[in-house]
Amino acid sequence: MLDDVTDGSAAATRLAGGAPLRSTLDVADPGDWLALDAGVREVAWYSPRPLPEWEESAPLPADLTGLGESRLALALCHRDGRVRQEAVRPSARYPALLPLVVIRCADWAGPVRERARQLLRAALDADSAPGLAPLVLRVGRRERGAFGVELLEQVLRRASHGQLAPLFADSDRTVRRFAYRLAVESRLLRPAELARAAARDADTVVQDLCATAALTALREGDPFEDVLPPLLSARNPRTRSAGVTALRRAGRPGQAEPFLSDRSALVRACARYVVRQWGGDPAAWYRQRCSAPDGLGLAPGAVIGLAECGDHTDAGLLWPLLAHPVAGVRARAVAGLRTLDRVDVRRLRPLLDDSAAGVVREAVLALLPSVKELPDDWLLERTGSERPRHVRVGAFRLLDARGGIVALRAAVGLLEDPDPKLRTWARQSVRRRHLFSDYVPRGRKREAGADS
Repeated sequence: MLDDVTDGSAAATRLAGGAPLRSTLDVADPGDWLALDAGVREVAWYSPRPLPEWEESAPLPADLTGLGESRLALALCHRDGRVRQEAVRPSARYPALLPLVVIRCADWAGPVRERARQLLRAALDADSAPGLAPLVLRVGRRERGAFGVELLEQVLRRASHGQLAPLFADSDRTVRRFAYRLAVESRLLRPAELARAAARDADTVVQDLCATAALTALREGDPFEDVLPPLLSARNPRTRSAGVTALRRAGRPGQAEPFLSDRSALVRACARYVVRQWGGDPAAWYRQRCSAPDGLGLAPGAVIGLAECGDHTDAGLLWPLLAHPVAGVRARAVAGLRTLDRVDVRRLRPLLDDSAAGVVREAVLALLPSVKELPDDWLLERTGSERPRHVRVGAFRLLDARGGIVALRAAVGLLEDPDPKLRTWARQSVRRRHLFSDYVPRGRKREAGADS
């Protein structure tokens, strides 16, 4: 793989020395072709020993048809537009050079561009287009790159499912988006295939596109058995939310109830919608689970779900959960109390010493608006190196938000902290406070110190 123009220049030099094209660059990697194109001109402009093809003072070759594949590749990237133009036509004899023809279709020189486009229009078919698609789409971002993208779309609309399949697994999300959009518009994929694609792909655009297409393709009376399971079991929340919402149309509100405690707020909201549409009461469902005597099987999503659709009186169900043995439940209980605006500094303060980092993070968020009610020395003590990292981070975050001389003392003390991120944060805090001190007039400095 050629990482940059420097690598492209080295590849150009090797080609000029007679090295085969396939041993010089990865012909399947669009980045290698773009690096080679830039590297040839880099060598020509800056190298003390230019490429031996055509010197600046030498006459242009009258005919390039006799050049081999490697030399013709250099000619297609030459800095002189006349050379590039003459190199396009004989390159038709070498299918391996078609990627460079794609690049020349966006050439700044009109004659080069037109000749390359004629050749690409004649050479591109449903068999060759999938292999060139990643490069075409990369070049398509350039000022004159629209032609290649439009031609690629025209050709691939005639492609089969098997011909498009490699693009569905391409590492470039832009390629996958392009391929799935064409497949959806051409109806090449069945609803079950689209559902599996939505569940499998990591890109949110592909997830939304395929999940929506899978559900839209189902006509009235069609079975949901092949479509809903992949959507509902997907790891990404956007796809799960689409599956949960589809339960209403499928007439299966009972299957939406387990998703009321999903880890994703989006999925929980969709589940509440489905349950309400069929006459259910999500708030009652949450209250029943949060008030269970043992609470050992309580999901953290059910705790925050109660806060999302409950009222202030539901805080009474959340306070006991601050002592729950599961850290996720404790953290969601703190977040729920913050959502319901029922924060009690005295009762939440002990959670800054919790063994779970997630609980401490939520406690800090809840206590930030009331940070002045926390004792300075008590917070400062928790920035000591003997405390767990998450406790030191939480205490310093509160002190830094509070400001004053105690925050500066804490920052100075953390300059020797064993954690590099915390040291960096402390260093930035010290610098920020020194800058503030430099810009405040002397009389105001005394006032600021007194206020602190």
